[in-house]
Order: sequence, then structure tokens, then C-alpha cells
Amino acid sequence: MIAETVCSAVSAAGLGIAVVTAYRKRFLSAARIAAYSLVPVGLVMTGVVGWLTDTALSPTAWAGFGVLGAAWLLFAGTRAVERRRAGAGRGATGRAEREAVAPAASAPSLGGAARPAARPAAAPRGGAASSGGAAEDFSDIEAILKKHGI
Repeated sequence: MIAETVCSAVSAAGLGIAVVTAYRKRFLSAARIAAYSLVPVGLVMTGVVGWLTDTALSPTAWAGFGVLGAAWLLFAGTRAVERRRAGAGRGATGRAEREAVAPAASAPSLGGAARPAARPAAAPRGGAASSGGAAEDFSDIEAILKKHGI
């Protein structure tokens, strides 16, 4: 009963403020204030306020909220344990999956300075003696072109 009275008083005060705002020729603001002030009366008329007050003052309802909170904590706790076990079970394979397959592949291939390390000494391709710079890059290109008959 008291909640309905408070809501009615709040709505009456809001409608009074809306009338004063409309008197000052601020009709858009007055309409918005009137809409907000009608909400508490609408909630009282639909029975929502009565339901909320019965729920807020009911020990059974609060016990139900406590049970729901405990269930949520159990779900969250088991999820955290599953994640931790899944992360620990991977071990070295988890680290290997996170590492790049070919770390040097992300380096740009333009120019000899962009290569992370020099190639090991091997027989030069294309029959030309290379010093490991641009000549080696061109020998690769020449080999590809010769392969395709260009």
C-alpha cells in the first residue's frame, strides 16, 4: 500500500513539473517529463510494484537468489578449472602451436639485408660464384626462368 502511494506522489510531482515546463514554452521537455512521470503510475496499475515489494520482502525469494548465486559460482569455478587443466595438458605442444611455423617467412624478401641469416655455404646455383647478396637472388630467378623456357 505504501509503495503505491509513493509512486502516485512521484507521478503527481512529475506532472506538476511538466506543467511548469510547458508554461515556460518548453513543450518538448514538458512532454518528456510527463512521459517519465506516468511510468510509476503505470507500474502500480499493472501490479509490477506489488510483485516487486512482495519479492523484496520475502525471505524465500532472497534464499532463491542465494541459490542462484551459488549455482553461478559453481559453473564459473568448473569452467576456470577446465581451462586451467586444458592449458596445462598441452605442455610443449601448446607452445609449439603458438610459435610461427616459419619465423623467417614473415620477413620481407626484397634485398639481402632483409634476410635474417646468411645461407650456409653450398655449391652456388647457376654456376656463378655468389657472395650471398643480390647475385644469389638473381640466380634463383634465372633458374626459375630457365625452367619455364623464358
